[in-house]
Amino acid sequence: MDLKNFLQVVTAAPGISGYETLAAELIKAELCAYTDEVRQDRLGNVVFLKKGGGESRPRVLLAAHMDEIGLMVTKIEKGGFLRFTSVGGIDPRTIVGQEVVVFGKEKLNGVIGAKPPHLTDEEERSKTYPIEDLFIDLALTEEKVRKLVAVGDLASIRRELIQLQGTVLAGKAMDDRAGVAVLAVCLEELARLHHTADVYAVATVQEEVGVRGATTSTYGIVPDLGIAVDVTHGDMPGVPEHETCKLGKGPAITVGPNIHPKIGTELVAVAKEQRIPYQLEVAAGPTGTDARAIQISRGGIPTGLVSVPLRYMHTSVELLDTEDIKMAGRLLAYFIADLQMKFVEDLSCC
Repeated sequence: MDLKNFLQVVTAAPGISGYETLAAELIKAELCAYTDEVRQDRLGNVVFLKKGGGESRPRVLLAAHMDEIGLMVTKIEKGGFLRFTSVGGIDPRTIVGQEVVVFGKEKLNGVIGAKPPHLTDEEERSKTYPIEDLFIDLALTEEKVRKLVAVGDLASIRRELIQLQGTVLAGKAMDDRAGVAVLAVCLEELARLHHTADVYAVATVQEEVGVRGATTSTYGIVPDLGIAVDVTHGDMPGVPEHETCKLGKGPAITVGPNIHPKIGTELVAVAKEQRIPYQLEVAAGPTGTDARAIQISRGGIPTGLVSVPLRYMHTSVELLDTEDIKMAGRLLAYFIADLQMKFVEDLSCC
């Protein structure tokens, strides 16, 4: 598959938490070629099934969320300016001066405005703008705005994917459409490998507002084990090295109480056997990913987490190396190809 083109298509689609319909349609169209069945559940999760080839078939869940952070209109001010709040964890420092698309009765281009430094005092200039002080300017009359926009309408940052040096890309919604890309690479790789397990690859909804899609999809699928696929913090200036992973050095395999130790150990063993570069990431508590929902669904699901290093998370310039996506997909494919029922049965005791 053309990974850059895939990311260009799926990151461009709006898919704010709870409103993932357009992103889901594109993802269905892109991934259905690699699977035997596809369906969408009541919450909106897209579930792809690639059937295994054995009598005893473990059920493996791979989950990557397709929702993204965004904005929601809270008030139409005098003059037609729009006040807004965040859907998911948006840092107000990163959105001043950004271009946006407002999804009213029609799509409307706008910008996020704030008072310029010339009109602020010294104390104001030394502080971050609270989101309550920001507004969207559509450059339309108040009358026109009220006809086209309503409280509760959504807005997303407008940003095109850009190519940097080599295999590095940057853009919006890489968290976690990059994880969906990992699922695509994994499924494509599995097409040429023999595997006994039934693989349920799920593009989940509403991760950014409470891992809700992973909760319901895991409950419905009842997997023998689950692996969440997400992004993690890439190395950058000003952040301690032990809190980040390096770009281009392979996916991060998480260890910690959210992770079943035998799954983490097996992922490392497969990476070594297949000579796939990897990095270890420590999570001393619940991870901020679908893994925390998978683990505690039903009577408990043995869970793993594989992540793609990403710089500038929850901004519109999320930056990654596509080689890490490819390596993560290959790692998951070979993990599944090696998976036997005995390993699954042994997961019942740590």
